[in-house]
Formats: sequence, C-alpha cells, structure tokens
Amino acid sequence: HRCKQVVAFVGASTRTQSFKNLHLSCPPMKSSRALEHTFLFLLLSLATCTYSSAFSSVMRMSSTPPSKHTLYDIPVSNNGAKCRLIMYKKGLLESDVKIVSPMEIGGLKCAEYLAMNPQAKMPLLKVEDSGMCIPESDTICRYLISQYADRGPSFQLEDVKSNLIARFHDIYLSPLQGCMYKATPPFAQYGMRKDALKEFRSQMKIIDDMIDNNRDGIYLRGKDVSLADVTLFPTMVFAKYMLPKFEEKEPLPPRINAWFDNMVAQDFDFRRVHDEVYGGIKAWEERGRWNDIWMAGLRDTEPATIFDRILAGDIPATAVVKEDSHLLAFKDIKPAAPAHVLVIPKDRMNLTRLQKSSPEHIEILGRLMVAAGEISRDESLGFGDGARIVVNDGPDGGQEISHLHIHVLGGRKMTWPPG
Repeated sequence: HRCKQVVAFVGASTRTQSFKNLHLSCPPMKSSRALEHTFLFLLLSLATCTYSSAFSSVMRMSSTPPSKHTLYDIPVSNNGAKCRLIMYKKGLLESDVKIVSPMEIGGLKCAEYLAMNPQAKMPLLKVEDSGMCIPESDTICRYLISQYADRGPSFQLEDVKSNLIARFHDIYLSPLQGCMYKATPPFAQYGMRKDALKEFRSQMKIIDDMIDNNRDGIYLRGKDVSLADVTLFPTMVFAKYMLPKFEEKEPLPPRINAWFDNMVAQDFDFRRVHDEVYGGIKAWEERGRWNDIWMAGLRDTEPATIFDRILAGDIPATAVVKEDSHLLAFKDIKPAAPAHVLVIPKDRMNLTRLQKSSPEHIEILGRLMVAAGEISRDESLGFGDGARIVVNDGPDGGQEISHLHIHVLGGRKMTWPPG
C-alpha cells in the first residue's frame, strides 16, 4: 500500500509521462517480481524527478501517529530502566510511549522540565492527552502496567514478596547508589563514601536473603517476571560493574548474582536493558568519571606514620580521651600546655595534611572539630574557660606527622600571635 502511495504521488509530480500512466496492482504476495519492479521504478523516480518533496510528503502520509506518552529518560538511568523493562516486556510501541532525553529540551534544570518535575530528576512520564506528569519510577511502572493490562505480563503486582523486594530496593538501596559514581557526598544520610558503600552492601545482603532458593523459574518469584525483577535488575548492573572499582572482588551476593546471570543469559529484554545501562557506564568510564573519585581512582598511597601504628595497636596510645568508629583522641606525650590532647581520624583518607582536604572530607573534618569542642569542655582533663584548637599544616605550619591531627590545648591563657 505504501508503494502505491509513493508511485501515485511521484507520478503526479514528475516530469516523466510514463509515471503518470503507471498502474500498480497489489495481489496478495503472489509475485516478488512485481515488488521488485515497483522498487526499481521508485528508485528511478527518486533519482530523476523532484524526489525531495515527493519523499517528504509520502512520509507525512504514512508517519507514526503521535505518542500517547513521553518518557523522559536516558539509557544509563537505572531507575528509568525499570520503566523501559515494563515497556519492552509489554511490547509497547513509540505510538504508546516515546522515549526522549531531557537534554532535548534543555536538561533537568531547564524551566520546561522543572515545570513538569520540580525535583529535577529522571525518569518522568508525561501523559500527552491530559498533560499529567508522573515522576518516580515505581509510580510510572505501576501506571504502565495498569494502562496496558491487556498486553504482556502482569508483573505480579499482588505478590507480597515481589512488592517487598521492590520496596526495600527503592527505600533502602537505591538512595545509596550515588556512592558508586558521584564525585562527592552526601550519599543519602551518609557523608562518607566508605560508610555508604558498607551500607549499600548490607542492604543488598538483606534483599539477597529474601530470595527463595527453591523457586520454580529464572525470575525472583518463579516462572513469571515480577515487579521485583524489573526494579532490582538495573541497579544490580550498576553494582556489578561499579563496585569492583572500589576493590570489591565479589560485588553481588550469591543469590542475586545467580539470578542476575540468568537474566542476562536467558531473557532478551533484560539483556537489552543490561546493554543499555552498561553502555552508559562504559561511556562514563571512557570520560574518566572515576579518576578523581575517592576509593576508586584516588587512594591513599602515602607511607604509614606512627599514628597508623597506634591505631593498629602496635604502639599503645597515651591516655585515650575519646574514641569512636571514626576518630581517636589521646593525650600528647610532649604537651605544650597543661592540657594537650591530639584528635586524629582513624581512616586518614589521604588527609596527610589539611591542604589535601576536599568535599569528600567534610564529614570527618566536622567530626574532628566537634570532638575537639567536647574535649575542650572537660575540666577533668585540665581545661578551663576555653582552649586553642590548632591544625599544623605542612612544613611551614610546623606539621611533623603526615596524618591530619588536631591539637586541643588549654589549662592556661594563650597569647597572640602564636609562635
């Protein structure tokens, strides 16, 4: 039928009289020779007549109808990939949902996008006939499943375990994922990457324990794909390829890992999403995204100091004043005041000196200062009404040990300027 449209239009617009007299019949797939002749005539027409207007007009005549929905998303987005898996599994066409990158309208921070989603996040689904905008991937997924209930799988929305896995992912795991690829903290409630990575692994283990070992099928809930599968899988693509950059040799827990490998090997749509997300990760890698990220491209390679030996227990600390998981405070063996306490971070994090501090160190620097303040109020240590808080930085600052530390001095009146 499209060939008939093309030839009829070309015949009406070309200078060649023979095309005007051409009659194209379309018997039901009886002759491949007839189709071959049709295409030969069409190509000849496009080469010899005003093909540009002919081609564009025919494309308008046979173009895809406008999409009912627009999904603002990019391939590397794991939350958007949840929605794309729903689309692929249900066989949705571009006339159902058109995928558009937010960059096509100016990016997440442009006025047009912010009017649709003030949170400036992806994905976002716009219902074109009503103008309603739906943010948040779980809501988008449930909307698409309901809207196209007559197509493809149901995704087991009534399955309690599936909903529980999806919920745990969205509340406890997904908010932490930035620790694997973002340049600086915070990562959810964590101000230190090391803590966020530890919690991310812990939450994966919790979900891993929810997976039944004896399920009948390759999916998390048996033979049929569920919301849990499409929710968890894209984030596990992140974990599979990003956690090794932080020296994690076995990035996925055992049950998740076995399920993940089966998805990639046996389900075409999951493999497609895997390749989409992984392609984005590779592009990030080629642009050097992890080169300046602490614990990935950046590591502490400076020699150990006496503080490391104290922290390791090889040398006893003199009169420990305060200790927690992040810092140690102890009395200086060569006090420069009646009260003199040193406060050091347990993990040096490349902070051989204050000059090397970065946004990655905001939390630990804050913790050190809060500890110094608490210590300076302790009269039993000899402190009075105030203290001097000192950080010696580098050779000119009088620093002797290449491990950032804070001096808390008190018990006497200090003078200015210091020596």
